[in-house]
Amino acid sequence: MTTGKLEAIWLKRARRGVMDRQQRATLKTNRGLVGNTDQGGKRQVSLIDQATWERLMQETGATLEPSARRANLLVSGVDLAESRGKILQIGAVRISIYGETKPCERMDEAHPGLQAAMRPNWGGGAFGQVLDDGEIVIGDTVQWVASESQKEMAHEIATQ
Repeated sequence: MTTGKLEAIWLKRARRGVMDRQQRATLKTNRGLVGNTDQGGKRQVSLIDQATWERLMQETGATLEPSARRANLLVSGVDLAESRGKILQIGAVRISIYGETKPCERMDEAHPGLQAAMRPNWGGGAFGQVLDDGEIVIGDTVQWVASESQKEMAHEIATQ
């Protein structure tokens, strides 16, 4: 199983507000990151992977910090593309990936052409719902895990 790492955490305290870098964060089931403006709904946590960000910076000639993406979490070692329906575990907390984060006009405000560069293949990252209460810390292990329905299906196949 491929494992990655939690590289950075940011909280957004207000809509269109500054992204505040954190060393750790507390997550609440079905709510999101404690202290973050986005709470509840399907988009409780937003993520981007470091390899994709670095590729985007090369393609566009930009030298922006990953916080310019305005995602809550920066991960490395896992690919977020086509991850809808998968479960990502960060430390002891699981996040169910609900969809692709589409880049908005704020990306072109950060660097002209960045929004278009992010559109293909989940370049804007992913968003999801928090499945467990818990704390995450920069450096935590990040990995894809099986959902309960996937585990049940594997068990049924194995016992046939």
